[in-house]
Amino acid sequence: MFAAATSWLEKSAADIDALNVFPVPDGDTGTNMLLTMRSSLEEAERVPDRNAVAVAEAMAKGALMGARGNSGVILSQIWRGLATALAGKETFDGSDLAGALILASDRAYSGLSNPVEGTILTVIKEAAAAAQTQADGDSNDVISIMEAAVNAASEAVANTPNLLKVLRDAGV
Repeated sequence: MFAAATSWLEKSAADIDALNVFPVPDGDTGTNMLLTMRSSLEEAERVPDRNAVAVAEAMAKGALMGARGNSGVILSQIWRGLATALAGKETFDGSDLAGALILASDRAYSGLSNPVEGTILTVIKEAAAAAQTQADGDSNDVISIMEAAVNAASEAVANTPNLLKVLRDAGV
């Protein structure tokens, strides 16, 4: 799943770079996220034990060691939250995933002195909330939780210009 996400990010990094106007218009957010994700995957591929906690811990370590820019640091905090929530679990279900996303969001917010809505923080928060709502409902399988999270993340991204004036002013 993370390898597929990294592949999509690689295809989209230049587009994300072009949209990058916050906190400064330096045009490197997509590249920084991609480099951070690659570092996460490289670390995860080195672990001999493929259980959930081993992979999550490796991804968190890889992201921390390879974090680039603000987006990479935030992403590393998201992976650290996931790893913390999955500690001790060889496998996980939908409820575990939803809880891990909530902790990942909390970790990302607490890692910043001045969190700003309309950013990746909002996207992970909305995705986590939707995952938790789905887990609390009538379907608790991992696929339905991921679908709820992805749909909410997509809506959150579309809404970011309504939350952050600099995005609205730049038309992104």
